[in-house]
Amino acid sequence: MKPSAVRPLAIVSAAVLALIVYFIARAVAGDLVVKTGGSEQTVSPVAVVITVVLVGLLGWGLLALLERLTAKGRTIWTVIAVVFLVLSLLGPLGGTDAGTKVSLALLHLLVGAVIITGFTRPAPRT
Repeated sequence: MKPSAVRPLAIVSAAVLALIVYFIARAVAGDLVVKTGGSEQTVSPVAVVITVVLVGLLGWGLLALLERLTAKGRTIWTVIAVVFLVLSLLGPLGGTDAGTKVSLALLHLLVGAVIITGFTRPAPRT
């Protein structure tokens, strides 16, 4: 696999896996409903995919910038990514029930793990 394909593949893999977990979570826990401001909103599969892709692209952009600026770019990015992953776990607290909170936390951890490992592992040599 070409090194240039590893990071986009990580984003696509994270999105596909997130959708699989999302549909399993919906089958087990029902609709994933979160409180946003004064109202409630159901998390949709489209929102899951868009969020994963946007987060992946932003992460990729930051990693590319850091790799250009410093030899320690990948290490710095990994620390930043882990901090953002931990902070993102506050989001699932907005779930209206325990099933939603657990499901969203699992989604966050899964996407974070796939993107962080996919972006930071060395590309296979061909």
